[in-house]
Amino acid sequence: MPTVLFIYGTLHPDRAPREIAAAARRLQPIGPATIQARVYNLGEYPGAILDPTAPPIPGKLFTIPDSETLAALDAYEDFRPNDPANSLFLRAETTATTPDGSRQPCWVYVYNREPTY
Repeated sequence: MPTVLFIYGTLHPDRAPREIAAAARRLQPIGPATIQARVYNLGEYPGAILDPTAPPIPGKLFTIPDSETLAALDAYEDFRPNDPANSLFLRAETTATTPDGSRQPCWVYVYNREPTY
């Protein structure tokens, strides 16, 4: 069963770091979309926190072709399904809006810490 992922940062196949680039290249593009979230600059990468009151953030939707690719993305994002409290990012369900206004259920990796500034 295909899984749809919203990407707003370094997982994008065009800018994925070397250690996740092979998995990112297996993602199949769907197209642009937005989600309601706040994005924080965490240095080497951004971190989003879902917030229905935030302005929409742009990104792209991709289909994850298989469970191996999803497992590689989870590991890279330090998402531990059996230990969410100690995960750096969580894979959360949300709804993205496409340019034509349609809504697409999807996953997104969200930052699992309180931003400190």
